[in-house]
Amino acid sequence: MDLLIPAAFALDLLLGDPRWLPHPVVYIGACIKWLEGLLTEHVGSRRLAGVLLTALTLAATGAAASVFLYLAAEIDPLFGWAAALWLAFTTLALRSLHKESRAVVKLVEEGRPDEARQALALIVGRDTAGLSEEAVVKACIETVAENTSDGIVAPLFYLFLGGPVLAVLYKAANTLDSMVGYRNERYRELGWASARLDDLLNLIPARLTGVLMALAAWPLGLDPWGALKIMGRDARKPASPNAGFPEAAAAGALGVQLGGPASYFGKQVEKPVLGDPDRPVTVTAYRKMVRLMYLTSFLALALGVILTWLIR
Repeated sequence: MDLLIPAAFALDLLLGDPRWLPHPVVYIGACIKWLEGLLTEHVGSRRLAGVLLTALTLAATGAAASVFLYLAAEIDPLFGWAAALWLAFTTLALRSLHKESRAVVKLVEEGRPDEARQALALIVGRDTAGLSEEAVVKACIETVAENTSDGIVAPLFYLFLGGPVLAVLYKAANTLDSMVGYRNERYRELGWASARLDDLLNLIPARLTGVLMALAAWPLGLDPWGALKIMGRDARKPASPNAGFPEAAAAGALGVQLGGPASYFGKQVEKPVLGDPDRPVTVTAYRKMVRLMYLTSFLALALGVILTWLIR
């Protein structure tokens, strides 16, 4: 386990999320979709169906991951280590987060706003039609900031805490929330358990991400004190108990204002603003956010390695 997590992190930097490589989230998503149809058809209470959906998805994911690692180790210890490395690697999303957001920003730079909005719709949950170029770039900064926690720091946290199986269980909970954890008419009851579980699992990682972003801001020439100030002032404004921490820290470090009104499934939502508009939201600000994401991720990895060494 000593080298497994750093190796998985390095593999993510090298490969990202290649389409040819099988990914557990694809199978987890298919399982969620199948269970949703089955449970909503046969369970009268939608909230109970949602609780069962969450429990069965986690049970199936944990069992599959555990059996996979056991069988791999039984074949050969080295093969077992390689299987654990692959599983750990699939829980991280540093390279893919950069790649997908960069593709959107590149379209903005090339003066192709319609294509940029279409590409943005693949990585965010909000409606993207009609967004200005500045709003598209702002959405990219927000999703990079939030997913620095969800896609990098939180998986690292659970990898160090309980290895690949626990990290994959976290990804299953996160996938559940992204698929059914909405507050609209269809999912308000069905997604209640998934959303609450995701909130609970991200309580520590989200706050840790905010602190690490503030630390990372200093060597990057950003504003570490601004990150701490805005995080302390604005992090609890959003309805989510966690998303505001990395986003507010990023807003303070960059000196920009994030958040504000957004449309979801055709309904306008008045989201609170995070940060102060000291600087415009530009492509330059996005590039600074990417550098902040990378250094924050390296700090999270280093912290995990150091704490693991000290504990042992």
